[in-house]
Amino acid sequence: MPDARFLVVFDADSTLLRNEVIELIADEAGRGAEVAAATEAAMRGEVDFTTSLRSRVEALAGVPLSAFARVLARVEPTPGAAELIAAIHSRGGVAAVVSGGFHEVLDTVAPSLGVDVWRANRLAVSEGVLTGAVDGEIVDAAGKAAALREWAASAGVPRACTIAIGDGANDLRMMDAAGLGLAFNAKPAVRAAADLVIGDVDLRQVIPLLP
Repeated sequence: MPDARFLVVFDADSTLLRNEVIELIADEAGRGAEVAAATEAAMRGEVDFTTSLRSRVEALAGVPLSAFARVLARVEPTPGAAELIAAIHSRGGVAAVVSGGFHEVLDTVAPSLGVDVWRANRLAVSEGVLTGAVDGEIVDAAGKAAALREWAASAGVPRACTIAIGDGANDLRMMDAAGLGLAFNAKPAVRAAADLVIGDVDLRQVIPLLP
């Protein structure tokens, strides 16, 4: 990663994207409502994220990879996402995403929005269908904070020049590791812990805060 003036790290689901992607995938298995309720509890911090994610991914077993075309068609960037990323680049910054969601979606969506680097979970697949397991180490709260520190070091950006934007409890450690932690479209616990709260669901509201 080339040197940069600053680094902005986004959460994906309900932050950079309007959707919770795992719920869109669960709809393909007919279990959308069940997974949505579990996701809400995890984002409020009521249950352990890793345990919850494994349980929710189990509900995706049997979904064919061919369903991801329908999932991707339903993914909506948050209003202002492209404009904010363009502003980050015009000011010499790096735009990054670290997500408890999935590479199977981010690998298409992130580059389309101009994101420079991203990290997420991978879904295990066998014979063209999801097995209901996560492939590899889960990106949890600690993993999000570690990604921010790693990317900042790689780009030569001091911690004071990093911004983390998130909505859920698993974003809190990342927000704490950043120079500025922004709660966006956020749950109450995240709003209470953030340095600043963005009230409108429009990422253009972040542009005046860029270095």
